[in-house]
Amino acid sequence: MSSELLLLIGISFSLGFTPGPNNAVASYSAFNFGFKKTIPLIMGVGFGYTVLVILINFVLISVFKEYPIIQEIIRILGTIFLIYLAYKIATADVSNDESKRNPVTFYDTFIFQFINPKGVMAAITLISKFVDQDNYFQTSLMVIFVCSFTAFLSITAWTLLGKFLRKFAANNSFIKRFNYGMSVLILVCIIGFYI
Repeated sequence: MSSELLLLIGISFSLGFTPGPNNAVASYSAFNFGFKKTIPLIMGVGFGYTVLVILINFVLISVFKEYPIIQEIIRILGTIFLIYLAYKIATADVSNDESKRNPVTFYDTFIFQFINPKGVMAAITLISKFVDQDNYFQTSLMVIFVCSFTAFLSITAWTLLGKFLRKFAANNSFIKRFNYGMSVLILVCIIGFYI
């Protein structure tokens, strides 16, 4: 395994597994609705991020370099959406009704990848660093595969973390505090986008 590939995997994993909006929402979802009801969210993040990386790699990287204002617009739109999402999580009903429906869908998380500031910046960074113009197609496939694998793996890990933490939810007060914690985590991520 080449040192470039190892570096790509290391950076991709560090970006994918660190707290971020996708990871916080996945933990919230699994905690409140279970693993099975969170599968659409996992698929939305995984496929959405993969499509994002493909589009940036083959189409948008030159547009972002030519018009950096687009990145700022994405950051603002993502911030607005994340504030709304943090509010929805903090005010979510904490009843123990097993039939309650997860408010976050495949479509929501798929589309969110295109305005997720952390994801967009990570994709641009990895493509800029690891796609070699002399070996464009092969290095592009390498970056796309590693990013896709990392997205699915990290979102699943954070989902399992939320499901594990549910074992300690003895009452509605604990559940409410957990939901507040996930909301705060999302807001902290927003602050990180502007530092």
